[in-house]
Amino acid sequence: MKTTDLGPARMDRRRFLTMGATAAAAGATGCVTNPVTGKSEFSLIGPDDEVRMDRTNAPHQISADYGVLLHPAVRSYVESVGQSLVAVCHRPGMPYSFRPVYASYINAYAFPGGTIVASRGILLELENEAQLAGLLGHEIGHVCARHTAKRMTSAIVTQLAVAGIAAAIEAKGHGNTAAVVAGLGAVAGGALLARYSRDDERQADALGMEYMVKAGHNAEGMVGLMDILLRQEKHKPSALEMMFATHPLSRERRDTAAERARTTWAAGAGLPLGRERFMDATAPLRPMKPIVAAVQRGDESMARGNPGEAKPAYAAALAAGPEDYEALLKMAACCIALGRPGEGRPYAQRARAAHPDEPQALHVLGMIALLTRQPDQAHEHFVEYERRLPGNPATVFLDGLALERMGRRQEAARRYLEFLQSGAQGDEANHARHRLIEWGVIQPAAK
Repeated sequence: MKTTDLGPARMDRRRFLTMGATAAAAGATGCVTNPVTGKSEFSLIGPDDEVRMDRTNAPHQISADYGVLLHPAVRSYVESVGQSLVAVCHRPGMPYSFRPVYASYINAYAFPGGTIVASRGILLELENEAQLAGLLGHEIGHVCARHTAKRMTSAIVTQLAVAGIAAAIEAKGHGNTAAVVAGLGAVAGGALLARYSRDDERQADALGMEYMVKAGHNAEGMVGLMDILLRQEKHKPSALEMMFATHPLSRERRDTAAERARTTWAAGAGLPLGRERFMDATAPLRPMKPIVAAVQRGDESMARGNPGEAKPAYAAALAAGPEDYEALLKMAACCIALGRPGEGRPYAQRARAAHPDEPQALHVLGMIALLTRQPDQAHEHFVEYERRLPGNPATVFLDGLALERMGRRQEAARRYLEFLQSGAQGDEANHARHRLIEWGVIQPAAK
């Protein structure tokens, strides 16, 4: 296992292409009505599939983003603003939920079944409720227009046409250590999060503005949101990297939003921006501002492969918030990257105590135990992690490694088989396959 690259986890399409290709192989083809246009369109992914994939994958991405904020008032407020938009959107029957998470990077995203997430990093940049409505309305627009389902269908059809189902399943390759430490593994940062096209983004902008005005928010909130993001692109480009990768922003989109606010939605010019309400409801976030700024500095250093430079930044974050869950786990990961995993253990233990219902600390503790030659402890941590958040192939592999080092070969073999059956590729899969051949569990592939 490599422990040198702890930069931000990148998203890949392996998991959703695998699921989509399987659906295609089973003959799951048909047409669905697009809720926004009312037109029938070919799709390999139906509404039930969207919800099922959302429920399977969203918990892993939320955990990778350090879990939902432990501030009931903030959670309730974000949920209430989101639900006000749902009431006027094109797919009000989807099981929407709106989750503010601890991640310090600046981003918001939607899973296809209606799980919508906003990082504390972006919430701290907003200035009023209309901007929050613009942010959430845009993500609801992606769900209503079925952008993820359409892009999945297109990708599957293209891959099948070129090379058949077997080649349609992308190999993951060896993920960076951030993905393993964060408990992502093959889940890899939210495989269902599409990299939207500019046309998708334009449509989501238009839908978001429609929903926010109908729900009683001033359309200038969308313009203000885009102004903030364009401004931060100059000052915090690394913190916005993931958002701009999945949500390409341009001056043209900002100007189009401003034009719509002046014309299409001119009648709503007198609607409130809701600054005071927003500031009151999000007051618990403001003390986190120095924490988030320091974490962002640390993340930038880690992305450059410089954990020695990142460590003081994470220390500054912990000086501002000694029990901050994200800062604690990032300091633990930084210690691993520096080749001193034992130093990271107290930070991971404090993280576990700070956010006991969030399982990522267990994954980090398991990783540290493996690296410090304590496989029995690692096994205990991985079992508990999987009990709370099942379905992560990375945990299955690491537990197999722990069992192997404990001499429990039969149990290790079962875990390695389970890992390989998930479709895993890369160095970890090669290790699992080699051991299973060595132990006589499987036969080597014919040459």
